[in-house]
Amino acid sequence: MTEQPLLSIRDLKTHFHTDDGVVKAVDGVSFDVHRGETVCIVGESGSGKSVTSESITQLIPMPPGEIVEGSVYYDGNDITTMTEDGVRSLRGSQIGHVFQNPQGALNPVYTVGYQIREAILSHRDVSKAEARELAVELLEEVGIPEAPTRVDDYPHEFSGGMKQRVVIAIALACDPEMLIADEPTTALDVTIEAQILDLFRHLQQELDMSIIFITHDLGVVAEIADRVVVMYAGKVMETGSVEKIFENPAHPYTKALLECLPGQAGLEPIPGALPSVTDPPNGCRFHDRCPYAIDMCRTGEQPPLHDLPGDHAVSCIHYEDGDGDLPELEDVDRMDAAIGGAR
Repeated sequence: MTEQPLLSIRDLKTHFHTDDGVVKAVDGVSFDVHRGETVCIVGESGSGKSVTSESITQLIPMPPGEIVEGSVYYDGNDITTMTEDGVRSLRGSQIGHVFQNPQGALNPVYTVGYQIREAILSHRDVSKAEARELAVELLEEVGIPEAPTRVDDYPHEFSGGMKQRVVIAIALACDPEMLIADEPTTALDVTIEAQILDLFRHLQQELDMSIIFITHDLGVVAEIADRVVVMYAGKVMETGSVEKIFENPAHPYTKALLECLPGQAGLEPIPGALPSVTDPPNGCRFHDRCPYAIDMCRTGEQPPLHDLPGDHAVSCIHYEDGDGDLPELEDVDRMDAAIGGAR
């Protein structure tokens, strides 16, 4: 893509200062989101996906959280340099958030209509009556039946899937250009999940909206993504179009995630666990769980993202020449010995 991205994140580092040390939750993340596309951020729990999304509009608690480095350009303006009022005006009006737990996102003592109207009145110069009409329209937009009546109901009168639709309606209240959805289908059964995913696709097509969709479920990624960002331990391991990621995964971690999908022959979990976030290892963050790791993977810094043909990049030393590939597993030890002997 040659057009200017709507969102451009460069070398973002978000740390948390705790009694146990500095948690490097996001440690040098870079990626772009273009207008009208869906970018899925995928990785195991603890990879830094949610903190990355919350750093965009500074929803992380500060303190103990702190954006220590990097930039977040939205429509040409660096959000990290904005005043608190400037960031607050951006939230909702231009970037909407849909959170994982709709029950926690809705206030149980106010009707859903009141909560949608509150979002509208915070950013639009309309009367309360007009805000109510818009609230009804939004509930209809997200598929709530009998919206003129349900607008006066309380959250407890809605099912889990309907609550999530209400949360999406609140996020859409001020007609944002970008929607950030943080695992919005995790608590839903598979039938309702499919309906919510259909709703996201419909909204993107109807409103030409950019979406950042955070998930650990590669099945969801296959259904909804245009491009994919694979994160691990606060780092970006691989980025690419959804076709590249599924048809030609480059990083060993991406390969391992795909091999964990249900229905794969020889299904095996990834051995080991995520490294310490307060004392991350040298070299590639994935090296102690990686069957392709050699000595060079265990020293220095995380490899930079190497460009591959097409819309594809990978953080792995095996691609330093830009057109390489992972070695055969039986060749890894031989390669390690050859590199050691050349030193």
